[in-house]
This record gives sequence, structure tokens and C-alpha cells, in this order.
Amino acid sequence: MQVFLVEDSAPVRERLTEMLQGLPGTQVLGHAAEADGAIREILAGAPDVVLLDISLATGSGFDVLRAVRPQAPQIEFYLLSNYAAFPYRQLAETLGARGFFDKSKELERVREVFAERAARPGAPPA
Repeated sequence: MQVFLVEDSAPVRERLTEMLQGLPGTQVLGHAAEADGAIREILAGAPDVVLLDISLATGSGFDVLRAVRPQAPQIEFYLLSNYAAFPYRQLAETLGARGFFDKSKELERVREVFAERAARPGAPPA
């Protein structure tokens, strides 16, 4: 399973990369810190899964989701944010995200969910 990270915080991005690289069958394909670059790189690299922060250096994770999802509906999106209130979760779901993680409380769950995703029968190899 190939994963692309969209996160503007270097420490968080490094932590996520370490968490995910240790998962069997998982490869971090790349990362971006701003919406326009993320859109270009996701469409070019066609990862299986994208982990998106809502708040980016420029633009937002919602901008990325709105731009990429219609062009690449096979890519699974998971959002990650410190802004985990219901309206954000609801918008993520409406835009087609498969999951939403609260950075302050659920960061470790990312590893669990992605491990399950990588182990799913028929999941693409890394």
C-alpha cells in the first residue's frame, strides 16, 4: 500500500512517516506541505491512500480533497487535524474521506487503521 502524506508540520510528518514505514506492506510515497503541490504530486503518483492535514502552509486539506477526489476516486483519503469538531468531520465525510483523526487524541490510531488497511485482502502491495 502506497501512502502520500500532506502535512505542513515537519515533526508531525516525521512521526507519521516513522509510524507508517514500519508497517508491513506499506510505503510512504512522498509528502507535501501545501495544497497545490499536494494535488500535483497525488495525481502524478497515484498512491493508494492519502493522509491529509486540514490546515496546510497554503490552502487546506479540504482543497486537496475537493480537487483530487473527482479525478481519482480510487484513492482513499483520511483527514488528520487539531480541528476535530463535528462540522469538520461532517465535511470530510461529505467530500468522501474514509476516516478522520484528531491529532491531539488519535494519532496512534492512524497506525492501527493503516495496518488494517494494508492487511486487507486485495490491498495493493507496497
